[in-house]
Amino acid sequence: PEAGRESKAALDGQFEAQRTVFIQCDVTDQEQLKGAFEKVIEHFGRLDIVVNNAGVNNEKDWESTIQINLTSVIRGTYLGLEYMRKGNGGDGGVIINISSLAGLMPAAFQPVYCATKHGVIGFTRSIAVTASMENYGVRLNTICPGFVNTPILQSIDKEENMGQYYSYKDEIKNMMQFYGVMDPSLIAEGLITIIEDDTLNGEVMKITASQGIHFQQYNQLPLSPSKR
Repeated sequence: PEAGRESKAALDGQFEAQRTVFIQCDVTDQEQLKGAFEKVIEHFGRLDIVVNNAGVNNEKDWESTIQINLTSVIRGTYLGLEYMRKGNGGDGGVIINISSLAGLMPAAFQPVYCATKHGVIGFTRSIAVTASMENYGVRLNTICPGFVNTPILQSIDKEENMGQYYSYKDEIKNMMQFYGVMDPSLIAEGLITIIEDDTLNGEVMKITASQGIHFQQYNQLPLSPSKR
């Protein structure tokens, strides 16, 4: 909560105080998450952008990892659609779900984390097709960063996070060194690109230290019926 309050204070100094609001929320608690959306609507009167960004790396308490990394993203997406979908009284908008490069390839020693990030991509690409077919007026896209300099990297050194894979922490650190660690500002740049480019829907943006911002290319067509 302290980091959230500090961020709000910094934004208040740049913008007017009423233009930002900080709400602490346990994303695994359905009522808390719904309440956060309701508070945003109450404060701003509308919802235009949702970023589902909560994520952890915990192979020991792997069920919690699924709840945070995947279930809460699905729930947050459906809540966003509830408020933004044009057929439901909304004005449209954009939802961005944060996955990982681990959602596009196997990740040794992090199988559950990897599975959740694959799930985020599959869910987001699928619901994006639905949104387009049903004219929701909402675009849904995924961002897949490589290693980013955030507190989640510290979990690699902790047995309570890595569990049976703790002895492989040095191998993971070697991967970090090989791929490079990015500043969060580069991810923010990708985020703004998706928000501003209204042609993007169902896309998977990759952000890496070596190649910067680029997109995953898929050859297969969506598994869906013809548009009604």
